[in-house]
Amino acid sequence: MRPVPIFDPSQKKRPMRVGVFMSGSGTNCIKLLERQRELEKEGVRPFEVVFIFSDRSDGKCKGESIAHKYGIPYFSYDIRRFHQLRGRKREVHTKEGLELRREFDQVPKRLVEAFEVDMVALAGYMSYTTLQRCVNVHPADLSILDQRGKRKYVGDRAVLEAIKAGEKELRSSTIWVDEGVDTGPLLMVSQPIAVRLPRPLEELKKDPAELERVAQEHQEQLKEVGDWRIFPKTIEMIGEGRFALDEAKNVYVDGILVKGGFREG
Repeated sequence: MRPVPIFDPSQKKRPMRVGVFMSGSGTNCIKLLERQRELEKEGVRPFEVVFIFSDRSDGKCKGESIAHKYGIPYFSYDIRRFHQLRGRKREVHTKEGLELRREFDQVPKRLVEAFEVDMVALAGYMSYTTLQRCVNVHPADLSILDQRGKRKYVGDRAVLEAIKAGEKELRSSTIWVDEGVDTGPLLMVSQPIAVRLPRPLEELKKDPAELERVAQEHQEQLKEVGDWRIFPKTIEMIGEGRFALDEAKNVYVDGILVKGGFREG
C-alpha cells in the first residue's frame, strides 16, 4: 500500500488553503494564524488560512474579531437556531439527526468549495461535522488503548477520565478526522504535562466538584504545551507534504510509517 500525501505542494504549486471552523474563544485559531505569520516572515508559506467559519452567531464566539484582526473573511451559521427552526434537538447519533447535520453542513461545504479549501482545521469547533479532510486536536494521548484495543480517552471528558484512571502524564493529539468520535488516523502527539493532584486520587474521587476543577486546571495547562503547539505544527507539516496516508489509513511522516503518532524530539 503506497502512502499518498495528505497535501502535495509539488502538485498544487501554492500554499495549502485552510478553512478554520470554530465555536468559542478561538485560541487554537489564533495560534494557527500566528504560526502562519511567523513562517511568512521566514519567507515560507506552507499554508494559508483563507476564511473562518463559526456555528455560533452570538458574542461567545470570537471568530469575527479574530478575522477582523487578521484581515480574512468570516462567516457564521448558528446551529442552535438551525435546529430551533426545525423543531429538533441537536443530535447526530440517529438517522434523522445525521441527515439534519448533513443539511447544516451544506453551508460550510459551499464555502469550502468556493474558497478551494484543501483542508479544514477544527479549532475548538463544538459541532460534529460530516465534511471530509479535517484535522482536529484532542486533549488526550490517543495512542493509549483499552483492553479491547480501542482508544481509551475519547470524548469531551478525556482529561477527567485520564486523571481518574491514574495517568501520571497528559498529552494532546491531532487526528485526521473520520466518521467516529476521536477515531481518525493519529497524526501527532504532544510533549507531556505532569498530573499534580492536591490530595490522593482515591480521596479526590469522593469530591466530584473538586475533581472536575482539577481536571479543568490540567486541561488549561495542557493547551500551552499540547494543543497550541501541535495543532499549528501538524497543519504546517501537512502543508509541507510531510504527512501521508495509505489505503488502510496508516500514517507516514517523510515516507516512514509512524505508529502511535509522530512525536518531536
